[in-house]
Amino acid sequence: MVQNLSKLLESTGLANLTLGQGIMLLVACFLLYLAIKKKYEPLLLVPIGFGVLLANLPLALLMEEGGLLYYLYKGVNLGIYPPLIFLGVGAMTDFGPLIANPQSILLGAAAQLGIFGTFLGAIALGFTLPEAGSIGIIGGADGPTAIFVTSKLAPHLLGPIAIAAYSYMALVPFIQPPIMKALTTKEERNIVMKQLRPVSTTEKILFPIMVTIVGSLLLPSAAALLGSLMFGNLLRECGVVERLSKTAQNELINIITIFLGLTVGATASAESFLTWGTIKIVILGLIAFSVSTMGGVLFGKLMCKLSGGKINPLIGSAGVSAVPMAARVSQRVGQEANPENFLLMHAMGPNVAGVIGSAVAAGVFLATLGI
Repeated sequence: MVQNLSKLLESTGLANLTLGQGIMLLVACFLLYLAIKKKYEPLLLVPIGFGVLLANLPLALLMEEGGLLYYLYKGVNLGIYPPLIFLGVGAMTDFGPLIANPQSILLGAAAQLGIFGTFLGAIALGFTLPEAGSIGIIGGADGPTAIFVTSKLAPHLLGPIAIAAYSYMALVPFIQPPIMKALTTKEERNIVMKQLRPVSTTEKILFPIMVTIVGSLLLPSAAALLGSLMFGNLLRECGVVERLSKTAQNELINIITIFLGLTVGATASAESFLTWGTIKIVILGLIAFSVSTMGGVLFGKLMCKLSGGKINPLIGSAGVSAVPMAARVSQRVGQEANPENFLLMHAMGPNVAGVIGSAVAAGVFLATLGI
């Protein structure tokens, strides 16, 4: 009887819990705390946090062959989930502000500075070229793109890169404002921009078609992300497939978010996550995101000068891909300087340009690093 009880005890997860797994269970609980209590990107951090929890339960083997998450992870491994997320994002996004103000694309491009700067920094720290490309993409503040690139270039780093990317997306309202205020004067933050021109339905329909054609011809490796984003937007704007548009905006993106979050979180096992490499990735990711914000704001200042003070440089910070959170941060900081300042729609132009920019940056890395 005693022997049987001893065997039963030895077969429990509690008896097999390692120190590393215990630490990762605390990390999982912290992510869930941020998502539930603090409401930081709960749609992303709840499934990711719970995935981390599941991956570090001793003897559960959910990510081993035959386990539930092993099969769900195929959608990440084969590059299926991120483009489907982009499809849903496209269906939810109004590209009108970008069409009305095409120069916003320059702000979106400038905000990719952190991606390529951190790429070089990661190489200097000893990461391989594919690893450095995957780390650099964190600077775009675009979780699906980071996952897509990492799954192709450095799948062994997927856990730390995904968690860093989504964590910084959740912390946009805290990371960006100090940088924005440090790089701009009160007079610049006080600038009130003119209302954007109306955009016709024809323009909105032609835009995703033309971007897909031109972008994919110039950079075929970006076609999966760029094409999915634009297809989703075409569903939204064409006006004849409302059911498909609503499905992409709701059921599809919600289901894929659950699968993506759980399986990405489940890659963060103690063995792969608790390393010096992970600490470097977290630090580099913060640098990448900060430099991208700086690049957008500084280019916004340049455009402000060239336009004779008609452009508020705060909208440059929205050039990162965190839609629409980064645009809301531009609006909030602008209203702190001038309560009559309404920058949201102006900031949405660089914001959606940043989504396109991060997809293009991903295509560049995939094309040049051997994929």
